[in-house]
Amino acid sequence: MAELKVGTVVYSAAGHDKGNMFVTVGLEGDFAFIADGNERKLEKPKRKRIKHLKITNTSLDMTKTLTDKELRRIFSANKPQAR
Repeated sequence: MAELKVGTVVYSAAGHDKGNMFVTVGLEGDFAFIADGNERKLEKPKRKRIKHLKITNTSLDMTKTLTDKELRRIFSANKPQAR
């Protein structure tokens, strides 16, 4: 299983945002702060329990300045297509 750290791409496994893709922007105990650039901006991330997240092997470089617009572009390019 992949390790959860800042910059890890995750999917919400529970809640009203179930199935949505997010990036981890912070960690605090049993909670992660996640943002998608659309509903949850980088300035005001959602606080979510780690057990409610599906961790992926993908991570983003958070050392450079990442904007909400870039985050939306990354996630829209990688969004699975509905059949």
